[in-house]
Amino acid sequence: MALTKKQIKQLRALANTLSPLLYVGKNDISDAAVKQADETMQSHELMKCAVQDGSGLSAKEAAEELAEHLGAEVVQVIGNRFVLFRVSNREDIDHIMLVRE
Repeated sequence: MALTKKQIKQLRALANTLSPLLYVGKNDISDAAVKQADETMQSHELMKCAVQDGSGLSAKEAAEELAEHLGAEVVQVIGNRFVLFRVSNREDIDHIMLVRE
């Protein structure tokens, strides 16, 4: 699912107030990190992540690798932080209603 420019703008605005929920450290993108990110994205849909200094990956590399594992979209990468979005199939959460062009 490719996001439109309007949808990316909407998601960036929503992510502005979020704190990072996942930190990528010296182990880079491990299986445990992917599992944790998957569980987080099931309950939040929009997730901000941070890459710590000890990591061998840049924020862009980490965002692309994690998005590929999760089937998510990269919303933005700024500095050492990035934001991912994936629609959750859970019924018990508030879903993000994306704008349409």
